[in-house]
Amino acid sequence: MEVGKVSSEAKPASGFFPKPNFEPLKAHEISEGRVQFRKVSVPPHRYTPLKKAWMEIYTPIYEQMKIDIRMNLKARKVELKTRSDTPDIGNLQKCADFVHAFMLGFDVIDAVALLRMDELYVESFEIKDVKTLRGEHLSRAIGRLSGKGGKTKFAIENSTKTRIVIADTKIHMLGSFANIKIARDSLCSLILGSPAGKVYSKLRAVTARLAERF
Repeated sequence: MEVGKVSSEAKPASGFFPKPNFEPLKAHEISEGRVQFRKVSVPPHRYTPLKKAWMEIYTPIYEQMKIDIRMNLKARKVELKTRSDTPDIGNLQKCADFVHAFMLGFDVIDAVALLRMDELYVESFEIKDVKTLRGEHLSRAIGRLSGKGGKTKFAIENSTKTRIVIADTKIHMLGSFANIKIARDSLCSLILGSPAGKVYSKLRAVTARLAERF
């Protein structure tokens, strides 16, 4: 009887309890206060460029994305971790992608776009994935991809709004999904033996069609 009496007294006059108002969770509270880590390996040939561009990498990660970053000299890895004032838990993965893009050979100016835009990503493939080439044939294919003084590579980059890194037989592309697809098709045509002129004309048609769509 007493229990029923207490509950009837606690109930408000309107007959409905007020809607609870919860504060939005902070990034460190989502993971129950646990600090989250990411580690990015530094290849030997990117060690010196990393030293030179360290402040350009450190500043946007620490000050804008509110993520702690340090270089572990013994393990040769860049280590990232969340802070109590990190605004979004997704910032950690964005920063890891940014550092990874730099390690693949992209300039800091291009790679930093990964922090600012959500629809960008990096895709990699090898020449042997498209066609098995050896010796002189492989060298000629790499030459076709770059063109004289990098002319072909720059033409593909500018028309598709992507960034391309050709590292020996590996090719890395940075851009949006649709743009990477166009760039990849052009690069695959060059690997398979298409002359640069034919690829240019096809690119012009595709980019004109894209411009009409948007």
